[in-house]
Amino acid sequence: MSTSSSGYLSGLFSLEGRTALVTGGSSGIGRAIAGALARAGASVVVLARKEAELVATVGELTAEGCRASWVSADLSTREGIKAGAEAAAAVYGEPDILVNSAGINLRPPMGELSDEVWDTTMTVNLEAPFLLGRRFGPGMAERGYGRIIHISSQQAHRAFVTSGAYGVSKGAVESLARSQAEAWAPYVTANTLVPGFVLTPLNQRLQEDPEKVTALAARTMAGRNGLPEDFAGAAVFLASPSSAYVTGHSLFVDGGFSVH
Repeated sequence: MSTSSSGYLSGLFSLEGRTALVTGGSSGIGRAIAGALARAGASVVVLARKEAELVATVGELTAEGCRASWVSADLSTREGIKAGAEAAAAVYGEPDILVNSAGINLRPPMGELSDEVWDTTMTVNLEAPFLLGRRFGPGMAERGYGRIIHISSQQAHRAFVTSGAYGVSKGAVESLARSQAEAWAPYVTANTLVPGFVLTPLNQRLQEDPEKVTALAARTMAGRNGLPEDFAGAAVFLASPSSAYVTGHSLFVDGGFSVH
């Protein structure tokens, strides 16, 4: 790559000097996004529950020369969300980029959906992105740069494989992104990435049914199910200066699943 083209790409997509907070960043799509942002130059704080996975994720990035750290927090309670936010902000300072990838995927039949499952799903999948946005969005606007990225789901748009409370929470997250896009414009953008079926720990239960996995792959135009690394480029784009005119948008990264 020539010096001029390297400089051009850096101007479009470099995250040097930016700070990022990635929830759920120690596994699956969140881990791939945390790695992509760090390798693009951002200082990344990975927030999740399991310390061993956090240590492994951050260790991989720091071994490559990236600037990364971790915070263990429980996003299933308001207190845990708020404590995690403050701990994360204390590492590299207030984030310029917030990625809400932490999610819980409890999908019992609708008639058996308990109050507890509903409340936990809404807290992790919806309330955490709301509270973290409320905590960090105004500061991003004041500083003149902010990027909020949510991870949604096909269940936000179509019901299948027992969408239950999970689908409701993801539909609400896409609405939340539009409200956040309005609230802190023009300097803060808020968008969602919409996966198809992705082979991650979150979908482990469904992966135990090979016929279902094969059928889901056949529904795509790409001919395969998604992988976490499929989201790296899209995440860097939405976190970068290049996406300044993209906000309130749901970007489908699904191999054509949604249009087949």
